[in-house]
Amino acid sequence: MSALLSAADEEAALEQLHAARCTDGLPVVIPTAPRVARMVLAGGLDADLVIGEMGPLGGVATVEKIAVAAVMAGCLPDYFPVVLAACRAICQPAFDLSEMQATTHCIAPLVIVNGPARAACGLAHSHGLLGPGHRANASIGRALRLAMINIGGARPGESDMALHGSPAKFTCCMAEDEASSPLPPLHTSLGYAAEESAVTVVGVESPHSVFFTGDADDPQCAERLLETLAAVIANPGSNNSHLGGTAAVVVMLNPDHARVLTAAGLDRAAIQRELASRAVTPRSRLAALNTKMLMGTGDPLPAVRDPAKVLVLTAGGSGLYSVVFPSWCAGPHGNVAVHEAIVLGQACAVPWANGGVR
Repeated sequence: MSALLSAADEEAALEQLHAARCTDGLPVVIPTAPRVARMVLAGGLDADLVIGEMGPLGGVATVEKIAVAAVMAGCLPDYFPVVLAACRAICQPAFDLSEMQATTHCIAPLVIVNGPARAACGLAHSHGLLGPGHRANASIGRALRLAMINIGGARPGESDMALHGSPAKFTCCMAEDEASSPLPPLHTSLGYAAEESAVTVVGVESPHSVFFTGDADDPQCAERLLETLAAVIANPGSNNSHLGGTAAVVVMLNPDHARVLTAAGLDRAAIQRELASRAVTPRSRLAALNTKMLMGTGDPLPAVRDPAKVLVLTAGGSGLYSVVFPSWCAGPHGNVAVHEAIVLGQACAVPWANGGVR
């Protein structure tokens, strides 16, 4: 069980948590025992069940400790199954959490939610989905970060060595806009049924804007959009271009841009292939910028070698902009995406002796 702290009141408790560096720098909800117990109940699992180990300090992530993070982040109990699934995902060895937490790069986990959990939590998937004003998005992503701080032990300048950090290190969580997308939901390409809920997590930089003005009467519209997206993926200052193109890249198409590509007869696999083949940079161009950091082979150098690692999904408002999330391209497993099923409906009411329910 987690150790209990004591304070005169919630204001004093908040200052105690700030002083102990247990927050992300913003005020948190005080994780009192009743609040944590209610969150644990929403997960439908024993409090002491071990979900995994979080680096870099090797903290053991139990359901109760993750519930503490969820309470502090401001999550409603309904959100807790998503938080648990996201924690399971980053505890997978393939995610390289210890290395990701300790790198000097500005990487942060992007949490993508698919399936019925989107509606169950009220996750935003359209305008401003990665910005302020969306409680579920903000608090689920923040809960994951607080777990990474307090269970994984990543604190700036000590074990989190990011040179600049990133706003995405506060929270970076979203749902795919499955209803507006002309593509099948992302999680169905990972082996899940459409009616299942799943979370996909990938370490990324903050989103890079992609400006594109489509024209339905232009037969080259899809071609131009692919070239524009590929140019952003192959940014010559990015790790993706310099470090071998082994990592995942996330391409978040707005609904208009997604329809431009599917109207041209492209499915997700075709979009992935086209982007991977176009997102290349001449070796001479990269050598002129960073002579000692060319780790790939061939010429031109691809930003993504495996098309399957280009994660393509639809989200955001319609209009001029889509976004690309570059990645880190390091760690033993090369900064790949991981995913986990979200299990809903596990919670139950437990009767008390006085006739009430818990």
